[in-house]
Amino acid sequence: MGRTEPLIVSYKNKWYDLTEFAHKHPGGKNSLTGLHQKDMAERFERAPGHSQAAKYLMKEYQLKEPSDTATHTKQNGYSLNGAKATVNGTVTNGIKNGVKPTTNGLHANGDGTHLTDDSMEYLVDWSKPMLFQIHKIGDKYAEWVNKPVDRELRLIGPGWIENMTKTPWWIVPGFWIPAILYIIVQYGAKDLATGRGWNDPYRSFTTIDLYLHLVIGAFAWTLLEYSLHRWVFHLDPKSNRFLQTFHFLIHGQHHKVPFDPYRLVFPVPPAILLTTIFYQPVYYVFPYPRLTLAGGLIGYLIYDMIHYYLHYGSPSGGHLYHMKRYHYSHHFVHHDQGYGISSDIWDKLFGTRIILKKLKYLLKW
Repeated sequence: MGRTEPLIVSYKNKWYDLTEFAHKHPGGKNSLTGLHQKDMAERFERAPGHSQAAKYLMKEYQLKEPSDTATHTKQNGYSLNGAKATVNGTVTNGIKNGVKPTTNGLHANGDGTHLTDDSMEYLVDWSKPMLFQIHKIGDKYAEWVNKPVDRELRLIGPGWIENMTKTPWWIVPGFWIPAILYIIVQYGAKDLATGRGWNDPYRSFTTIDLYLHLVIGAFAWTLLEYSLHRWVFHLDPKSNRFLQTFHFLIHGQHHKVPFDPYRLVFPVPPAILLTTIFYQPVYYVFPYPRLTLAGGLIGYLIYDMIHYYLHYGSPSGGHLYHMKRYHYSHHFVHHDQGYGISSDIWDKLFGTRIILKKLKYLLKW
């Protein structure tokens, strides 16, 4: 990787280190070009409005002292000019709240004139496992979970237990591609051959029927993707502390730390559990359920890889470019809209589509 150029900016008489933020900025890193060591107020307010979530995250990059803007040395492996203010304004060796910073970013919609309200991070202790603190947040949970931060999240605890809650992106295709092929070859093709009265199961691969059922399964997944995201992942826990903890575990954590690379894809064990559950109705509805299941898993795999790419990739146009802007808008502006990840087709049909503003230039991440 090439050396990251420093990006220290001023806004409202405060200084911010956006060095590690620029390539994650939903408005594109090109919208921040030429701002190093300059006041960004004019460009900030001239750009499409920044949401309250954007302005909340912005505080994560605030430098404690203006003199810090001239500091570009490293200590203990952490960039001092990348040290971001904690909720009490203190910084120690580039670590905020006792946790090594990660790299996030966002941009969206609002009046763009003032920083948001005071930080709500006093509600939790970021140096301790988060899952066991959610029930203490109470009626402030819904507001807190939708205000993103740039921090490393400890979900359960230290060591191997915590590592089990993290999923590198490559584990998903590494597990599901062989599993899908096994289901198709060992079960799906045989089921189709038996149904057609063929002795050779491999004859199934020469017919359009096998691929048609895979496509049907993949299409069915897109509706399931939308339904899960809208009615399960974004359920309203209200003041129910059990539901708040459940919501945070399955999806709230992703909205709180949206660019944690180890919490962007669905872990394999719960995915297997959900597959087992959803296979039951598939078995009774479709003529070749195991082929349909394989198609659904193909759809899921595509969805999960797209989701990771939307956060960490740099599409230069086309469908994925649109969906990256679309998904960022869901994260940081319209939490109650834009539930589609791989496509916005169901958002259009169910009336939850986000209308993106047309831009005069191509965003680059």
